[in-house]
Amino acid sequence: MQSAEYQIGNLTGSSPCSFEIHAEAKRQGTIISPTYPGVYPKDLYCSYLFLGKKGQRIRLEFRDFDLFYGGPHCPFDVVKIYDGRTNDSAIIGTYCGQQRNLYIYSSDNEVLVTFETLQRTANTQNRGFKGIFEFSESFVKLDFIVKNDGEHIRGTECDQKILSKKGSNGFVYSPNYPYPYHPKIVCRYFIYGMQDSQNLERVRLEFSLFDIPKGDKGDCSDGYLKIYLKGQETTDSYDKFDHELCGEDTKTSSVVSDGPRLVMIFSSGELQGRGFKAQYIFETEYRVPGTAAPDGSCAFSYQSASKKRGEFNSPRFPGNYPSSTNCTYTFITSINEQVVIIFEQFKVRADSANTSVAQYGFDNCHEDWVEISNLYRDGGVHLIGRYCGATSPGPIESSLGAVGLRIFLRTDAEGVYSGFKARYAFEPAKPMFGDCGQNLSSSDYGVITSPNFPTKYSGPQKGGSRSVCSWFITVRPNHRILLNFDFFFIEGDPPTRGCSAAVIRLWHTLSGLPLEFCGEKPPKDNWQYLSDGNVMKLSFVVADKSVGGEGFRAVWTEVAVAPKTCSEFKCAKNSYCIADNLRCNSVANCGADDSSDEANCKFKFFPLILIRSVGGLIQLLI
Repeated sequence: MQSAEYQIGNLTGSSPCSFEIHAEAKRQGTIISPTYPGVYPKDLYCSYLFLGKKGQRIRLEFRDFDLFYGGPHCPFDVVKIYDGRTNDSAIIGTYCGQQRNLYIYSSDNEVLVTFETLQRTANTQNRGFKGIFEFSESFVKLDFIVKNDGEHIRGTECDQKILSKKGSNGFVYSPNYPYPYHPKIVCRYFIYGMQDSQNLERVRLEFSLFDIPKGDKGDCSDGYLKIYLKGQETTDSYDKFDHELCGEDTKTSSVVSDGPRLVMIFSSGELQGRGFKAQYIFETEYRVPGTAAPDGSCAFSYQSASKKRGEFNSPRFPGNYPSSTNCTYTFITSINEQVVIIFEQFKVRADSANTSVAQYGFDNCHEDWVEISNLYRDGGVHLIGRYCGATSPGPIESSLGAVGLRIFLRTDAEGVYSGFKARYAFEPAKPMFGDCGQNLSSSDYGVITSPNFPTKYSGPQKGGSRSVCSWFITVRPNHRILLNFDFFFIEGDPPTRGCSAAVIRLWHTLSGLPLEFCGEKPPKDNWQYLSDGNVMKLSFVVADKSVGGEGFRAVWTEVAVAPKTCSEFKCAKNSYCIADNLRCNSVANCGADDSSDEANCKFKFFPLILIRSVGGLIQLLI
């Protein structure tokens, strides 16, 4: 310890290896642990306090570093470096084991290094450390880092990190901006958006000034700005940059990160330039395919003229969508087209919904929901339905006369679910009645069945995304329509998974919201519905992913509800007035729960009997 090599400054305190090193006495020199390169002593405490002049910074470079390694937190032998003159100052780092390429810069003109070894019985063969120090006014001044936005990464010459304050924005500059930068410096910028269960952001960077001169060969060999958009720094993949910029101007005026991380590395060569100025903007990252709104809101558009088919999803699917969010998806058709939406997955929070029934409509969907509406050329919006829970909307097409569909996702401030994934297709418009429907009028009753009934219905023709049958039932004024499903078996289950493959929609009135049906009607259940006026619409839509089902049979009847007088047949239980010729016609025209129109007939009335095969067995449905 008496060698001048170990006496790197003025001794302080009682320790034989605690020194103050003043810039006035020595601008640069060697820092070395006791007995280096021999094995360092046990039970030792050394300190090295570097005191520079105002405006100076201190650089430490450890060229050899070999301490006993007791774990990542260095609980035994350790070197600690503080960004100030005492061990109450902010700590730059704690080091043990073997270190390579360890460079440390102070933030200001003072830095403290401590070296402590523990008393142990075990023998170790570690040699300690040796490095060099330098006081200089030429190291990068840190005033180019905007205090309210960026934060200098302690221990580096000029690296900085910028963390989002949720939707915040600010500016980044080259060192010494607005003056020319100094040669031979490297600064890194880590710009990180938010990423947690409720937040996911991306980083947009827009340059307003750029001047990094090119080298003699017209390339970026003398100085550059490299930009990383995909989180390459997490795997030290700095050779896989997305952009390398230099010159007095750049075509890359704006870049957007793929995820929450954007990193830049600025390296200057011999030539000097004005550097750069850029604005960073933290934007919510939705991860939704489609044309995003320019203002960064959760709004996406899909134009038939641009793409005929594609997919879309709730924000961040299959991860959870964010809370307190409104998202709009707008689908615009070309002339003589309809847009078809088919949902593949659906799970939207509905805590207060009755889980034993389908979760759609205003009565059930109170927390989070999806609304689907027709859009019209005059700006009109006609709601089709509201959906939540696990009740996936059935395949849906825009109405004739509409210019497209709008899907709206609304989430409240509470819990979140995975949301939805769906696909769209712009296809030639079908006729009013679709593939197999019709207009039903000038009659007092009728029967509607699914295609091929009582055998399985089939899906759309090859190349199409859906088949549609629409029936419009019209009866005399001041009368209504009683519709009774006496058989119903359509793939799907409204409470647990919805009707994504096939669906029946029933409009009590053409201006109202439809009811949606799928699944299986138990033989003893009554499924009957009464129109609000003298018109009712029934639509059967089958998606291309359908596997088929037995379908349905429905009986409709013209009825007068609670008339003062009934000159024809009055149903005994529900008091409907129906045509007298419907009595004893072997059809339950009074409804599922009223068989009075078939009572006292010469033959006995039986409900519809169907036979279907299930797993090799024959079931008789009555």
